[in-house]
Amino acid sequence: MFGDSLSAAYGLQAGTGWVDLLRTRLETQHPAYQVINASISGETTAGGLARMAEAISGNSPAVVILELGANDALRGLPLEAPRTNLSRIIEMCQESGARVLLVGTEIPVNYGPQYRDGLRTMYRDLAREFNVPLVPFLLEGVALDAALMQDDGLHPNAQAQSRVLENVWPALERMLKR
Repeated sequence: MFGDSLSAAYGLQAGTGWVDLLRTRLETQHPAYQVINASISGETTAGGLARMAEAISGNSPAVVILELGANDALRGLPLEAPRTNLSRIIEMCQESGARVLLVGTEIPVNYGPQYRDGLRTMYRDLAREFNVPLVPFLLEGVALDAALMQDDGLHPNAQAQSRVLENVWPALERMLKR
């Protein structure tokens, strides 16, 4: 797992994030796989790119769930930079033999439709270009429900973690069955 605060369980009690729930599910349903969570709160695609070579060589992953780009978008960075960084990260993973599951994000409406649409298109285009499965929005069914979000309005709370896992699970399970 290679992501940002959404996958690093920001603001949650240790062991309760969606990646921890994934770990538990894999132990029973796909015990050949183990989860290494290399997510860091605040991570950008540039930071992820800088860490990727070491993460790959130190872990030799079979599958990389790549969930980055939210912090780039929240900073309003031109989408060319995260696109280039994510492209290189995917290439590095594929060159190492790892399969990639790309997980997209959405941003608040005040960023405007052009930026929001551009972000969505970026993830779709990357998935198509590199022939990787895509989960379009990690927080689908969560982000707009205040009862499932922390007070900051950006991070899902403990109640939401199982829903976040369910957003990722179908695509990931298809990959694991191959």
